[in-house]
Amino acid sequence: MLTRKEALSYGLSLPDTYQEAPFHDDNWQLVRVRENRKAFLWTYERNGLINLNVKASPKWRDLWRKAYASVIPGWHQNKEHWNTIILDGTIPDSEIKRMIAESYDIVTDSPTKRIYEAVKRIPKGKVATYAQIAAMAGNERMARAVGNALHKNPEPGIIPCHRVVDSKGNLAGAFAFGGEKVQEDMLKREGVIVIDGRVDLQKYQM
Repeated sequence: MLTRKEALSYGLSLPDTYQEAPFHDDNWQLVRVRENRKAFLWTYERNGLINLNVKASPKWRDLWRKAYASVIPGWHQNKEHWNTIILDGTIPDSEIKRMIAESYDIVTDSPTKRIYEAVKRIPKGKVATYAQIAAMAGNERMARAVGNALHKNPEPGIIPCHRVVDSKGNLAGAFAFGGEKVQEDMLKREGVIVIDGRVDLQKYQM
């Protein structure tokens, strides 16, 4: 990978992305995530070569810099969080794409997204507690955030929030699902027995 076009093309192949030139300078072309407008790929020409700025997690940032002389601390950006990739032909395409994809993953990650992904992993006929989902999402202390996220569930048919109960197996209040017994009925249709508004965690917890 040597050209800006190749780098931009790969960045734009990732989901929900778009290209922008925010400085009214064609030398600076960015690729952003549409949902949060965060840039994960900066492209520009410097010293006769195309450079890419990408976000890097602490565990990979220094490894990339040590592995390739053409990966340096982010030019004109926070060097703790950004690397610059100089497209001089010394880095395999697969590695450049991996760094761009890692940058994309960093800017699209969020606690809410992790919560939704964790809830999707609850199998039919099973339940999970708020604390359990919080731990699966990476932070066992954000059980309250789980409740808030599920209350705003953007895809009820895909994110099965009816399978989440409290630490004692109690169902959510009627307000959470648009009416009394709604969550109970949904669980019963999946084979989960509910008695007095409670699920037996010994039997049904995933």
